[in-house]
Amino acid sequence: MRRKVGLHRTDWGAGRVSNPDGLRVQNDSVVAVDVVLEPDETMTVRARGVNARLLAVYPEGFALDADHQPHVTILQRFVRAADLNDLYAAANNVFASEDPTAWTLRASKAYYIPSPPIGLAGIVVEPTDDLLRLQRKLIDAITPYTVPTGTVDAFASTQQGRDIQEFLVQYVATFVPAASGENFNPHVTTGAGPQTYLDGMMAEPFEAFAFSPVGASVYQLGTFGTAQKKLAALTLKPSEST
Repeated sequence: MRRKVGLHRTDWGAGRVSNPDGLRVQNDSVVAVDVVLEPDETMTVRARGVNARLLAVYPEGFALDADHQPHVTILQRFVRAADLNDLYAAANNVFASEDPTAWTLRASKAYYIPSPPIGLAGIVVEPTDDLLRLQRKLIDAITPYTVPTGTVDAFASTQQGRDIQEFLVQYVATFVPAASGENFNPHVTTGAGPQTYLDGMMAEPFEAFAFSPVGASVYQLGTFGTAQKKLAALTLKPSEST
C-alpha cells in the first residue's frame, strides 16, 4: 500500500519524539497526522485485553504496543511536514483552554468495521459536548497547515509501505467532514481479526464503563490507521475553572 520511501525527519521541533529504530517516515513533505487523547489505565487495560484475544486467533493483526498505542482519535489530517512545529503550537494553544483530564467518558459497546475476510475491532466511546468542542477547535487551529490529500508515503511504515492500506488515504483526506461534527464517532481501536470470530465477539455482553483521558499527542498514522509514530506530546493545561 505504500511504496516510495522517504528520509527520516530530524527537524520536527521541540517536543518531538525520536524515531523508533526501524520505523520509516515515508515522506518528508506531507505527513498523515492523528491528534489523539490518550486514555487512562481503565481503558488501556480493556483495550489490550481485547487485543491479546484477537492476536491469539489472528497473529497477522497488530499488537497494542509501543508502536500502536490505545487512543481516541480527535482529528486526522494530511499536513505539510515543514509546518509540524506550527501545528504542535496551534494544538497546544487549543489544549490550553481545555481540561480533558477532568472529563469522564463512557465506553458503551464493541464494534467492528468489516473488510472481508477480516474486520477492524474497537470500543465505541460516546460523543460528548466536550469532545465535539475540542474537535471543532482543533479543526480550526490546524486547517492552515493542511493539504487536501496525500499518498501512502505520508504514513509511517515498518515494511517500506507494504503494511499501509490504500483506503487510509481517502479516509484521512475526507476525515473532515466525513468523520467530524455530527459524523464524529469516537472510539478506541482494539485490533484485527477474522469476521467470523468478530461476529461471535459482538454477540457477547458488553459492560459499559467510564474512563478519562490522561494525555494528548500528535502521531503519524501507520498500518490500519493506528497511531504508530509519536511526533509530539501535547501539554494539557487545566482551565482556571477546575
